[in-house]
Amino acid sequence: MATLAQTLGLTDVQQEIVSNVRRFVDKEVIPVASQLEKTDTYPQDIVDKMAEMGLFGLMIPEEYGGIGESLLTYALCVEELARGWMSVSGVINTHFIVAYMIRQHGTDEQKRNYLPRMAAGELRGAFSMSEPELGSDVAAIRTKARRDEDGHYRIDGQKMWLTNGGSSSLVAVLVRTDDDLTKKHRGLSTFLIEKTPGFGEVAPGLTIPGKIDKMGYKGIDTTEMVFDGFTTSADNILGGQPGQGFFHMMDGVEVGRVNVSARACGVGQRAFELAIRYAQQRSTFGKPIAQHQAIAFQLAEMATKVEAAHLMMVNAARLKDSGERNDVAAGMAKYMTSELCAEVTQQSFRIHGGYGYSKEYEIERLMRDAPFLLIGEGTSEIQKQIISKRLLAEYKL
Repeated sequence: MATLAQTLGLTDVQQEIVSNVRRFVDKEVIPVASQLEKTDTYPQDIVDKMAEMGLFGLMIPEEYGGIGESLLTYALCVEELARGWMSVSGVINTHFIVAYMIRQHGTDEQKRNYLPRMAAGELRGAFSMSEPELGSDVAAIRTKARRDEDGHYRIDGQKMWLTNGGSSSLVAVLVRTDDDLTKKHRGLSTFLIEKTPGFGEVAPGLTIPGKIDKMGYKGIDTTEMVFDGFTTSADNILGGQPGQGFFHMMDGVEVGRVNVSARACGVGQRAFELAIRYAQQRSTFGKPIAQHQAIAFQLAEMATKVEAAHLMMVNAARLKDSGERNDVAAGMAKYMTSELCAEVTQQSFRIHGGYGYSKEYEIERLMRDAPFLLIGEGTSEIQKQIISKRLLAEYKL
């Protein structure tokens, strides 16, 4: 397995960080993941150890107490974490989207206020765009923030699908600040809202209902977020100016799409590891099933898909790090890695035969986790829409 998904050109520091995370996953995550998943238990011990390792500050600049590493380093760490248990990687995904948005677009005061606490893991981030009836139509957001005479904003509305909604203490929320619908995306703003971790009323006028029960992606909490007269200051608008929230969010979502790609790579790698190990242990007709051509060819296909997915993810991360526009690369990576992950996971499931259907085998969990990657941070269809628009613009007759 060591020959697959290698990344050329890493510094010694990057190699050491990724190797440490891999060892951590093998020792601390994989042995307990199945039990925590079965009981839908938040992996607090694992999260605390991740904080001790400095993973919550991985991409936060050193001047704010972070490690100051690249998106590529972060993505490679996410790949390793997802290889152990996808939910663990989800704990830091939304955290880093919010930290990245503050780093790139926050005011100096917002950076000083939030980033040091985020780097230490004291403040953990979540972000919210979706609403119950909107799906991918971000421009149609209905949750509103109305400014009063004192310059404060009153927020009313309902948000949906917050990963880490309960466990987070800082949420970046996209809401409408201008009722003029002709402005579409320019009528939206991102508010940075601190709250108490947990469920119920976590701040005056702000409620986090209980966890949404999901098919997979257990352990991590996914919630709604209900505003009913929640009041906040104009100082909590990301960047200090209303009307820029959509563009800030889309910048953050590009990081999120690289993250989902990395998670897909990690899950796919684990599915392959399980398949190639089982295929050498299970025998039929007098020999290990790996020696039957039908299985051997499946393993070859899976390894090729794992390798291709990893290369696309690395390319998207490096483009973002370079400062180049990477919406197409991130869209392509997210689309292709999630689809390949689903294929590899199902191939591994088939190789396991009847045992793959048993909860005693790890592949059963991966079969329930992999579908989330097809829809998280935008479905495959949304990615195709993004990709095709850019292609038609670049290749216009």
